[in-house]
Amino acid sequence: MTNVSKSYGGVRAIRHADLEIDRGSVHAIVGENGAGKSTLIKIIAGAERPDTAEVLMDGEPVTISSTADALRLGIQTVYQEPQLFGQLSVAENIFLGRELHRGPVIDWAAQSARVREILDVIGLPAELANVPVADLSIAQQQQVSIAKALVENAQILILDEPSAILTTAEIEVLFGVVRTLVDRGVSVIYISHRLDELFEIADTVTVMRDGRTISRHRLSDLSVRDVAELMVGGIVAVQRREADVHPTKVVVEIDDLEVGDRVRGLSLTVRAGEVVGLFGLIGCGVDEVAGALYGTAKVTGGRIRLNGAPVDIGSPAHARRLRIAAVPADRAQQGIFSFQSIAFNITIGALSTLSRIPAWIEKRREQRIAGDLIARLGVKTPSAAQHISAMSGGNAQKVVFARQLVTAPEVLVLSEPTQGVDIGAKEEIHRLIDSLTTDGAAVLMVSTDLGEVLRMSDRILVIREGRIVETFGNDATQVELLAAAAGAGKEIGA
Repeated sequence: MTNVSKSYGGVRAIRHADLEIDRGSVHAIVGENGAGKSTLIKIIAGAERPDTAEVLMDGEPVTISSTADALRLGIQTVYQEPQLFGQLSVAENIFLGRELHRGPVIDWAAQSARVREILDVIGLPAELANVPVADLSIAQQQQVSIAKALVENAQILILDEPSAILTTAEIEVLFGVVRTLVDRGVSVIYISHRLDELFEIADTVTVMRDGRTISRHRLSDLSVRDVAELMVGGIVAVQRREADVHPTKVVVEIDDLEVGDRVRGLSLTVRAGEVVGLFGLIGCGVDEVAGALYGTAKVTGGRIRLNGAPVDIGSPAHARRLRIAAVPADRAQQGIFSFQSIAFNITIGALSTLSRIPAWIEKRREQRIAGDLIARLGVKTPSAAQHISAMSGGNAQKVVFARQLVTAPEVLVLSEPTQGVDIGAKEEIHRLIDSLTTDGAAVLMVSTDLGEVLRMSDRILVIREGRIVETFGNDATQVELLAAAAGAGKEIGA
């Protein structure tokens, strides 16, 4: 593929990309969030049409304008989360929508024989053919997803973050399947943030940065740190946060935290007026740590203390009573009521303060609280009655923040606080976080934006496989953070 470009309105997701994949090899594509990887993969898979592109397969020009085109060319995609029907059997999932027929009826015998052949290729026992997918492990479901791709004799298999939800042992199983496919001549495009694992499975790597393919290398010629430097462009100057206070009072203490099999023995503290940044790659456990503090993830071990007192945070409602507030990463699904007004979205979390009589909302008070916060946060809107769905991403995110400020939280848990907002809104949100810490709030921030982590954090904890592997001050570099998260650092305590 050469001269690939793609814009969404005024946003150029891909400025210029070139990609060359060898037959029977594993080719990794890496880059920071927003580098253009996902868009490039969607173009290859036919899910997006490029503005410009020249595509050759086996030296012949081809056009990929739809997923049907990609499938006809033997291009198959397996996404991070298995897209399967749990109540159907393995065989039914593999052939769903492309059943083999004998005349007008499904040829179950032929399907069963073909499924057993494919299961043998990917290392699953043949007797699983008739087992419901819901009864399989996540790793086995991932293998079934790959089997679905192979039933059409895939020539190019795209694996998008395939190891993010797998354990170390399950990743080894996945790698075994990939090696088997490569030996059979399949070309694999492998997308992963886990840079260290690329050196175990991939032959070559293409690095993307700012919507461009920067370079293509044999992985045997590079180190994890080399790849990290290529991704971020070496040492990048970042404006650092200058705290107005010197945090001393410990507000949050987490000791030996365990959350299922994602987080094991993790300890940290957050002080009043401090921003502690959590940085890690997809599936590392940072989301579970945030969820444990806000009551959305079940704690299976360890202790959480708030101002020295042990707490068992069972729900977000309980967290709010403890003056813990949160801004979720998925604003559209978890942060807003899209067809309600701005005022409704701001005050919905504090209905008890708006009602002296049960089930009776004091509208004037609601409007006053919403109006005060709209003014304080600089939300651009003609009226608090406007539907939030009509707002820009940055203004909608400010409304989500406003809801957390109604009850003056002591602890603020932020997950991707500026995801999907423009540069101007990002700076405004950063100033808001600064003002909250000046007022004494303790902030735990989860972000995959390296620049944001360095700009906003007083301390940065890098998490890998559910453990803190390194702790940095805000004088760290992007390369150091990325290399530590990718496995080039050593595990240490908090």
